[in-house]
Amino acid sequence: MTAVRLREPWRSLLADVDRQLPGPTELHCLGGFVIAELYGLLRATADIGIIEARGTDLRTLQTIAGRGSELARRHHVFLDIVTVATVPEDYEQRLVDIPSGEFMYLRLRAFERHDLVLAKLARNAGHDREDVKHLALGPGLDCAVLRDRYQRALRFQFGNPRHGT
Repeated sequence: MTAVRLREPWRSLLADVDRQLPGPTELHCLGGFVIAELYGLLRATADIGIIEARGTDLRTLQTIAGRGSELARRHHVFLDIVTVATVPEDYEQRLVDIPSGEFMYLRLRAFERHDLVLAKLARNAGHDREDVKHLALGPGLDCAVLRDRYQRALRFQFGNPRHGT
């Protein structure tokens, strides 16, 4: 995948975060930021949803760039540590790199479009439905893949509905 040129204010926020990190850090991102930067939706969002971090703990990230932090006040956007979310099983195996080539320590990884659709549908807010519509109308969404992951998620959460287990 070629390097993505992040738009402002994200580029500046993440560059400032990168400068404050103690070492290599991988962020698992989802939400409006991912849809805008990776999948082309032009919708304003004030945060980067982070479901998981590797290398730097979530509390440190919250202090560096969470809501109300000095960086959030400076850039008017922030890292949002997502504590409650329904995410597809094994999503980590399908994360997509957001290769900006601009950071020393920071590695951004994003939900793959099918997993992003499933996470958005689970939350089902108005803007989530609009985000799903955008992803569905764009290239690369395979209904068979989406159906399979959805059905696997249901089996994982509720047992096999055909066999009652």
